[in-house]
Amino acid sequence: MPGERDFDKALLKVENISLSFGGVKALEDISFDIMEGEIRAIIGPNGAGKSSMLNCINGFYHPQKGRIWFDGAYRGALKPHQIARQGISRTFQNIALFKGMTTLDNLMTGRITRMRANMFWQALWKGKAEREEIEHRERVEHIIDFLEIQSIRKTPVGRLPYGLQKRVELGRALAAEGRLLLLDEPMAGMNIEEKEDMCRFIIDVNEQFGTTIALIEHDMGVVMDLADRVVVLDYGRKIGDGVPDEIRRNQTVIDAYLGVSHD
Repeated sequence: MPGERDFDKALLKVENISLSFGGVKALEDISFDIMEGEIRAIIGPNGAGKSSMLNCINGFYHPQKGRIWFDGAYRGALKPHQIARQGISRTFQNIALFKGMTTLDNLMTGRITRMRANMFWQALWKGKAEREEIEHRERVEHIIDFLEIQSIRKTPVGRLPYGLQKRVELGRALAAEGRLLLLDEPMAGMNIEEKEDMCRFIIDVNEQFGTTIALIEHDMGVVMDLADRVVVLDYGRKIGDGVPDEIRRNQTVIDAYLGVSHD
């Protein structure tokens, strides 16, 4: 059951993070950790600061105050591609795929931070560059099999239905082989069957790949079933933090977000 596993250490810690846009405070003095191997949910009403927090974690935003630690080391103001190389990958609230490219090619872009051959050898496609691409292609084919999207591997993603595009975006994030996977509303807009599939894949990524996951999701049934621990934001402040059963019974969270107790 969520919350019952033991985790060795905090893979990521955010300490007293504050982020403002002009006079608008998006995040105010937020602290929490993500333990290695867990599924950590971040929930709250629209405008609570959830996506802003993910954007701070992966370098799209740089908070005015606070510190972020990853794998035991303090992390300064790095750019997103540098953070991706450290081992943090993500999906986006609004699908961010290359719509004219195939599923296979979109997943291959997830391998960019792991490519070492320079542009000269990549253009010639000889020697190290050829061997490297074959290795990356094998990894991507494994992800295609894992996500059960073999039938659309050569299909331009712009032609795919919404649920499959979400799955392809998950595949691209997995292709980066990050130790921490940030999922920003991976089930938004999905029907029940698509949500069930995505839940299954998230659990398998966590258990089979050993990937730590931070998840933003509005479906409370999904959150309570998937998450080991939950942090709750409201108007940029943290109002709750604990295992799902604690969050269900937290009166501040109920008043601000849940509305009723989910016993």
